[in-house]
Amino acid sequence: MPSAVKALGEIALRVEDLEAMTTFYEDVVGLELMKRFDHSSFFRIAEGYGGHTQILALFDRSEETGYKGLDAERTTSDHFAFAIALEDFEREKERLEALGVSLEFSNHAWVHWRSLYFKDPEGHSVEFVCYDSSV
Repeated sequence: MPSAVKALGEIALRVEDLEAMTTFYEDVVGLELMKRFDHSSFFRIAEGYGGHTQILALFDRSEETGYKGLDAERTTSDHFAFAIALEDFEREKERLEALGVSLEFSNHAWVHWRSLYFKDPEGHSVEFVCYDSSV
């Protein structure tokens, strides 16, 4: 039976410094801030499916009972990726480098993807990926 999944709805991250992370995803990654609350921020990634905008959500859970903190070295998350257009790849590379962001690069020949990777202020690995038939 085929899956009913149509699109990714959201990525939600627990964060320790909501202000720094909100600034990073707005100013460095370039996402549109949809709504900021006292303990969370919501960013638009893309239009989405069926009325559910694709979003990145940041949650500061530090004031919740039982909170034990975060450890980027022990997270189960490896990375998450934002798709960009091939024609934007070099411009994004140059823009991020100009901001002082340390980048790593990889080509994934089996799917013809070109990727650049960088870390957010709390150590999450972020990827910008595009389709490149020459890879």
